[in-house]
Amino acid sequence: MAFLAKGRLLVAVGAAVIGLLTGAAQAASCGKSAAGFDAWKTEFAQEARAEGVGSRGLSALAGAHYATGTIKADRAIHKAFSGSVESFMKRRGAASIISKGRSLKKSNAALFNKIERDYGVSPGVLLAIWGMETGFGSYMGNQNTVSAILTLAYDCRRPGFFTPHAIAALKLVDSGALSASTVGAMHGEIGHTQFLPGNVLKYGVGSKNLRDRGTALASTANFLRAHGWRRGVGAEGNMGAIAGWNSASVYQQAIARIATAIDGD
Repeated sequence: MAFLAKGRLLVAVGAAVIGLLTGAAQAASCGKSAAGFDAWKTEFAQEARAEGVGSRGLSALAGAHYATGTIKADRAIHKAFSGSVESFMKRRGAASIISKGRSLKKSNAALFNKIERDYGVSPGVLLAIWGMETGFGSYMGNQNTVSAILTLAYDCRRPGFFTPHAIAALKLVDSGALSASTVGAMHGEIGHTQFLPGNVLKYGVGSKNLRDRGTALASTANFLRAHGWRRGVGAEGNMGAIAGWNSASVYQQAIARIATAIDGD
């Protein structure tokens, strides 16, 4: 559930692009139930086409369904980041993440050493995020990604936030990095470390296939570097970059503590 701030894909994008995508959200009327979703898709298709989405993306849009489970999850999201750091870490299995993270750091030393050489990001924070987000890839979600992100772009709660991600998801379908049947987390996050589509488009490296472990971890390091990660000072010296990943304070503190424990082994 790192979507709170992973969606800041437009921070470094030109203001003109932000204005265009915000305009797209305004042009296609939002809704609060499944009743208007099909009509909205027809409107949104015009905006998507104007943003450069091609035939494969438009086909995925046409086939998307209103994701009721995504709406339920979105309405309850505040509960996931409630309470103290200690209670949050206990709920999310921090002790197990640290233990397995240390083991994976050793067994995948070549991969993590290469990522650190290339991006300057230490293994601990990558393992902390990987463990926190998907249990090291053991569960990456079962919600249809295109349907989830389009439902959130349609929903009246935060269309301005999710519309750029919806456009990005359709472009990723065009490129083959996603398909109309790709599944992920409830808010449309994808892969081992749970990127929103816009961040896959902007920070994904190589094939941008974040269901591949190495690609996901390198992409996560690329994201953190782009958000100000400083080489050699560890997670607790890089809270700003971690805040770029997720805006919830308890999440940031938990990741820093877990990362420090893993790197200190």
